[in-house]
Amino acid sequence: MNGKQQEVKSEEKLVLIVDDDESVCDILCFIVRKEGFRVEKAVDGEEAMAKARLLHPSLIILDLMLPKTGGYEILRELQTDHTANIQIVIVSGRRLDQTTLDILKNEPNVKEFIEKPVSPQALRGVLRSILGGRRLAEGEKEHGNRQVDKENKQ
Repeated sequence: MNGKQQEVKSEEKLVLIVDDDESVCDILCFIVRKEGFRVEKAVDGEEAMAKARLLHPSLIILDLMLPKTGGYEILRELQTDHTANIQIVIVSGRRLDQTTLDILKNEPNVKEFIEKPVSPQALRGVLRSILGGRRLAEGEKEHGNRQVDKENKQ
């Protein structure tokens, strides 16, 4: 090795999506995969904790309202063992007051809060901010949902 730390490629990073709503989960998975990340799903709190401990994902996208063990409990439990350094993005369809939002955002592993319905652009921005996301090739710039080659733009 040349002594430089190697950057982890986006396709090597794993995002655990925790949501009991199958349609929301499918949309989130689609967006995350399109950004080049691997995806694993969990539909309840118990499954989320088991997968977080086993797979140690780079990021967890966590719904707060879940069956069995809720998102708040998962958030607390993730801070107690070797999962404490896993970054978390909270998603919720429930309107939260400013005090609750501030408390959540002050949790050490919470990086962002996104309100449902999740905007694909907002999620892409958060993924790129936290994990790096896709890299554009030389001469390309992003235009909306697609990449445009500046040299060949008509």
